[in-house]
Amino acid sequence: MSVLEVAGLRVAMPGSGVVLDDVDLAVGAGECVAIVGPSGAGKSVLARTLLGLTQVEPGAQVSARVLDVHGQDMRRATARRWRALRGGGVALVLQDALQSLDPLRTVEAEVAEVLAVHGVPRRERRDRVVKALEQAELPDARARLGQRSEALSGGMRQRVLIASALAGGAELLIADEPTTALDATVAARVLALLARLRDEGQGILLITHDLDAVRRVADRVVVLDAGRVVEVGTVDDVWRAPRHAVTRALRDAVPRGAKPSSGRVDAGPSVLSGTALTRRYRLPTGGEMSALADVDLAVRSNEVVGVVGESGSGKSTLARILVGAERPDGGEVRTSLAGRIRLIPQDPLGSFDPRWRVERILRTAAGTPGRSPEELVADVGLGAEVLHRRPAALSGGQRQRVAIARALAARPRLLVCDEPVSALDVTTQRDILDLLIGLQRREGLAMVFISHDLAVIRRVSDRIVVMKAGRVVEHGDTEAVLAAPKDPFTRELIAAAPPM
Repeated sequence: MSVLEVAGLRVAMPGSGVVLDDVDLAVGAGECVAIVGPSGAGKSVLARTLLGLTQVEPGAQVSARVLDVHGQDMRRATARRWRALRGGGVALVLQDALQSLDPLRTVEAEVAEVLAVHGVPRRERRDRVVKALEQAELPDARARLGQRSEALSGGMRQRVLIASALAGGAELLIADEPTTALDATVAARVLALLARLRDEGQGILLITHDLDAVRRVADRVVVLDAGRVVEVGTVDDVWRAPRHAVTRALRDAVPRGAKPSSGRVDAGPSVLSGTALTRRYRLPTGGEMSALADVDLAVRSNEVVGVVGESGSGKSTLARILVGAERPDGGEVRTSLAGRIRLIPQDPLGSFDPRWRVERILRTAAGTPGRSPEELVADVGLGAEVLHRRPAALSGGQRQRVAIARALAARPRLLVCDEPVSALDVTTQRDILDLLIGLQRREGLAMVFISHDLAVIRRVSDRIVVMKAGRVVEHGDTEAVLAAPKDPFTRELIAAAPPM
């Protein structure tokens, strides 16, 4: 039985033209179908359309020969009918649990919201919430009802989001990049949960750029490119013998192997050292959370230090301290590169002024006198035409390149890269990684590269630092640590990661 059937879906948006064209898609009960494709392929628009969210955007034009969701013909559905369907017939599991969960609400309140919206009596909600949390495999579910998201690990937060989707009895789960922000061990457990739900009859539409997730969970794969379906098949068939060039590019772009040795320069003297760095945050509910505890880190010129760890391990806090955006509560940072350290953020769109065109962004970053915007975009492989666009008009890969160009404008000697490729598809990831490695070697830069992806860390770094719960648990030469890890957490990360 199909829980989703789509035929001839076409979506046009003002300013963007046709973004989905003649899309056919079906998901059966007890089936997981993965949607993959490069940035700008239309994956997110497809998800929003299946939830009735694109249809209410001003100027959007949505048509289809068939659009059956949860057994209902939704082609001409009103906004009210879509609202009734969301959370009941179809539910969305978002990728960033920390951002999606209200830090002031309890776990019970988060999961019960969908029940309240769908008119479940208050006296029945608690048992339904506990059942959904247990279905999502949250440990000690009943004991966690009064906890807030700040008290949960990254994996637990993701399970709360999944429980929220399950609580309303949705036949179709749309999982939008559910493992993007998770380290390999937590991601593996979340994927195992999705696989179990599938085996129990849940229909799942998995939207992801994580090809390991596709191989672990999906039954069939749909490859999108420029709004059109270019290939469909079983996971084995599509990845063993891909027929379309886009599919082959996605498969071949998965990071594998160590950092290229050609062009490698020996590391020089230390340019930055952090000693006994400690950082605590006050929580909205009172009390404190320790983000960093006695962290030591040293970076030398011509060297890339990779920092890997689970979500919430303190990696981004460390990045902000290294670039001077935050002050540690204890310890100190010493550097010979004052004013020549720059951050490349995970979410460049959020770091740009949306009103500014790229030319102004780069000219402001460069100062006067400084490198020209034309020179900077050329350095990162972009054409001069992007200078006249605003950030929202750029693809994810283009925005990341502009963020790199902005960092280079100040002629830095140390780049701190905070998850710079985690939100990008694998082909764009490969291009950005190659760009950063090339720039690092050509300019002789020092670099701190933060990621939860071991394959990415291995690809770019000379030395590795492994973090857990705000502490460094292991460090050393990248290949040596990965070949013979000493800490149990490092071994767990390696065991859970796809082959590297």
